[in-house]
Amino acid sequence: MGLPKLKTKISVEDYLEGEKISPVRHEYIEGEVYAMAGTSDNHSRIAGNTFVALSIHLRDSSCEPFAGETKVQVTRNVYYYPDVLVTCEENPESPYFRNAPILIIEVTSPSTANIDRREKLLFYQQMPSVQEYAVIDQHRMNVELHRRQPTGTWITYYFDVSDDEIEFQSVGLTMPITEIYRRVRFERNANTDNNE
Repeated sequence: MGLPKLKTKISVEDYLEGEKISPVRHEYIEGEVYAMAGTSDNHSRIAGNTFVALSIHLRDSSCEPFAGETKVQVTRNVYYYPDVLVTCEENPESPYFRNAPILIIEVTSPSTANIDRREKLLFYQQMPSVQEYAVIDQHRMNVELHRRQPTGTWITYYFDVSDDEIEFQSVGLTMPITEIYRRVRFERNANTDNNE
């Protein structure tokens, strides 16, 4: 019987250099690298709808939205690729990542829903710049909006009715939930994020 192989961790520097040439995006957590899976049509529609609304709303602003391809440096040793983020950084530390987003949006996938709602929530809440973090379900009309209060505590708002409007206070945009889910087709008996 052979000895178990030790898992080799890579440095932040090697990760960042590798991402510049990699055809596949990877998230980085404490030396370990995780390949990102492809997305469904609904996932892409939701992220696209949200990004377009933010882009139009912020077109004359110093703040700018990014979709899917821009990393966030959460800590020195943690990098994620949010589905949508908004940042107002004038002089970012690097053209390959942002470290002071004000709004982050994740669209859940069956394999990432628990990570989006727990691990990423905790990490994003520790970033001083983040004012709001939204988790959008792709299998049913359901948006969780986590908002930082002036005291530093967080409150979570839930939206799941077709006449709900989601107010992204961090960027001054109110968006009907039906716009977020425009063209989305919910499948009958689809695996929901809670039934992984």
